[in-house]
Amino acid sequence: MASSSQKSEYTGEIRVVSLSGRVVTLVDQRLLPLQFSVIECATVESIFTAIRDMTVRGAPAIGAAGAFGVAMAGLFAAAEGGATAASVLSALESSKTYLDGARPTAVNLAWATGRILDIARAFAALPSTTAESLSKFVEAESQALAEEDVAINRALARAGAAVVPNGAQILTHCNTGALATVDIGTALGVIYESHKSGKGVHVWVDETRPRLQGAKLTAWELMRAGVPLHLIADNAAGHLMQRGKVDLFIFGADRVAANGDVCNKVGTYKNCVVARENGIPTYACVPTSTIDLNMPDGMGIHIEERAAEEVTEVAPGVRIAPVGVPVFNPAFDVTPAKYITAIITEEGICYPPFKLSLKKAKDGAEKRARESWEAKLKTVSSS
Repeated sequence: MASSSQKSEYTGEIRVVSLSGRVVTLVDQRLLPLQFSVIECATVESIFTAIRDMTVRGAPAIGAAGAFGVAMAGLFAAAEGGATAASVLSALESSKTYLDGARPTAVNLAWATGRILDIARAFAALPSTTAESLSKFVEAESQALAEEDVAINRALARAGAAVVPNGAQILTHCNTGALATVDIGTALGVIYESHKSGKGVHVWVDETRPRLQGAKLTAWELMRAGVPLHLIADNAAGHLMQRGKVDLFIFGADRVAANGDVCNKVGTYKNCVVARENGIPTYACVPTSTIDLNMPDGMGIHIEERAAEEVTEVAPGVRIAPVGVPVFNPAFDVTPAKYITAIITEEGICYPPFKLSLKKAKDGAEKRARESWEAKLKTVSSS
C-alpha cells in the first residue's frame, strides 16, 4: 500500500476525506479515540485498502473516497505518454469496478463512483475533450461531490431536528457524525442541530460491538461538541427503553431499499424491534444517495461478513475468546420497514408508504443533480 502516515493534533474541524493533487488524505479512524492521525493515499490501490480495512468508514465518506479514487485514476492515466480521452475514460471505468469491490454493502460507494463515471462519459463525448481536460473535469466533479455531501448533511440535519422534542433522550447506534461523512454527519448531524438550537438533548451512545464505533467514535465526537451523553453497553438499550429513558432512536444506514427496509450496522434491527414494543419512534437518517430504488426490499441486500478477529479480540492481538472458536460476524442487519417511523433525508422527511415517499425524494435529488450536470456540460461545450 503506497501511503504514508502523518500524525497531527485534532484542531476542531474534521474533514474525513479530501483530495489534493494526486493524494487522497483520510482520517485514520482505526486509531481513534486514543490517537488522531491522517494517512495519505497516493495510489488507487491504497484507497481500496483504506476502504476495505475501515481506515475510512461510513457510507457517505466511503462514497467520497471512491469518487476521489476514480479521479486519481484519471489523473494518472492522463499523465501517461500518448494518453487520449478514450484511454483516460477506460482507466476511470476500470477504477470504478475495482473500488466498488472494497465494501459491497454500502450503496454510496457504487453510487458515487457511478455518478463520476456517468458525467465523465458525457464530457468525453464532446469533440474538444482531451485526456488532460477530461482528467481535470473529473477531479473537479469529485471535489463538487464532496462539497455537496456537506450541504446535503446540513439540510438533513435541519429537517431531522424538527422531530426531536425539547429535552429529548436520544438513543443512537454506531457512528453517523462527521467521521462517517465528509463533514457534519447524518443522524449525529440531527443531534448537533438539536443541541445547537437549545433543545437540551441527551444521547445514549450504544458501544456498537464488535468494532465499537459508538464507544470509539461517536462518544469522541459528541464530547468535543459538548453534547450531553452517556456511553452504554449495547445490551443496556432495551433496559433504558423499558424504563422510559429513551424518547426516540435515530441512526444512519448503508442502504435503504425501495420499500423502506433499512440496512445498517448490526444491532439496529434489535433496537428497532424493542423500540416498537415500547412505543418509541425510530428514524433512519440518510442522504438520498443511500436510497436504492433498484433493491425492492432489504432481504436482497448483500450482508458483508468481516474477520473473526473483530469478535475474538478486544483490540489487535488482545484475545478474549478461545483459540479456534468458530465465529459468525455479519457487519450489518436489515430492519423491515414496518419498524421504521420515518426516513429523514435532505429532501425532507419520508413517511410511509415508503415506496412513494422515497421515490419522490430520490427523484427530486436526481433531477437537480442532472440539471446541474447538463448546465456544466453546456457551458463547456459552448466555450
